[in-house]
Amino acid sequence: MALSLLVVSISFYLKEYISPDSDLYATLSLVSVAGVVVMVIAFSLGLGAMPWIIMSEILPINIKGLAGSFATLANWFFSWLVTLTTNLLLDWSSGGTFIIYTAVCVFTAGFVAIWVPETKGKTLEEIQQFFR
Repeated sequence: MALSLLVVSISFYLKEYISPDSDLYATLSLVSVAGVVVMVIAFSLGLGAMPWIIMSEILPINIKGLAGSFATLANWFFSWLVTLTTNLLLDWSSGGTFIIYTAVCVFTAGFVAIWVPETKGKTLEEIQQFFR
């Protein structure tokens, strides 16, 4: 996701310095669209499912309902926040917007790598022990 967003950002930055009539401008437009499509596919295969996977594998049964509701609320809140701010950020800078999104993706990947435990082959009790 981060790489595809970085490609989109670079193509937007380059488009600012190229004549709209050139072939390179059209190519960069296609690269931007392809980068967004790759990001959406990567999101769907990776981070898009993350809240639902974490809820099902990590949360204990006695708080799964409440914590699942909170995770769903947080997921939709941040989706709303991105939707709300995208047009404002694009008016500010198209390339800068996607650099910010790239930074968020890199931060999220680091967060998941450091703090989300591997659950393959572990019981719920072993997973809960990780958080104690």
